[in-house]
Amino acid sequence: MTIILRRETDSLKKMICSISAYVEENVQMAATAIADRDIELAKKVLKRDVEVDDREIEVEEECLKILALHQPVANDLRYIVAVLKVNNDLERIGDLAVNMAQVAVWLADRGSLEIPYDLCALVETVRGMLADSLDAFMNRDYELAKGVMLADDEVDDINRENYGVIRTAMCEQPHEIERLIMMLRVSHYLERIADHATNIAEDVIYMVNGEIVRHQKGD
Repeated sequence: MTIILRRETDSLKKMICSISAYVEENVQMAATAIADRDIELAKKVLKRDVEVDDREIEVEEECLKILALHQPVANDLRYIVAVLKVNNDLERIGDLAVNMAQVAVWLADRGSLEIPYDLCALVETVRGMLADSLDAFMNRDYELAKGVMLADDEVDDINRENYGVIRTAMCEQPHEIERLIMMLRVSHYLERIADHATNIAEDVIYMVNGEIVRHQKGD
C-alpha cells in the first residue's frame, strides 16, 4: 500500500466511523421516542436522516475515487468493497430508524398503550449486535463478527415470539388492533436492523480473509 493510499483509506475509516456513530444514535433515539412517547425526539430523528443520506453519498464517492485513482488489489480492494457494502447497510439502518420514529409520532397522539412485549430488551440486543458488528469492522475482528452472526438467530426468535404475543393481544383487545399492528412493525424494523448488522459482520469476514459467508446459516 502506498503512503497516499494508506492516508486515503485512513480518512475513509474515519468517515465510516462517523456515520456509524450517527446511525447508532438515531436508532437509540427512535426506540426511546417510542418507549417514552416523545414526539419531539422522534421528529429529531426524522430531521437527522438527511445528514445520514449526505454522509452515505460522501463515503460512496470517496470509495469510487480511491478505486479509480489507485486501482487497489487483494486486501486493499476487499477493504474498499467492504466499506461500500457497510455504507449501504448503514444507510438502510438509518431508514429503519426513520420508520420507527414515524411510528413514535403516530402513537404519540393516540393515548397510552402498554407495549405487549419487552421492547427495551429487544432494542438492547439489536443495538449490541450493531455495535459489535461495527467494532468488528473497525478492528478487523473475525471472532466478534462471527458472534454477531450467531446472535441474529436470537433476534429472529424474539421477533417470532412478539408476533405471537401481539396476535393474542389483538384477540383480547380488538379495539387496539391499529396500535398493536404498529408495535408489530417496530419489532420487524428492529429485526431488519439486526439483519443489516449481520450483513456488516459478513462483510468483515470477507474483508479479513476473503471468505464469502452469505447464505451459510448455521455455520
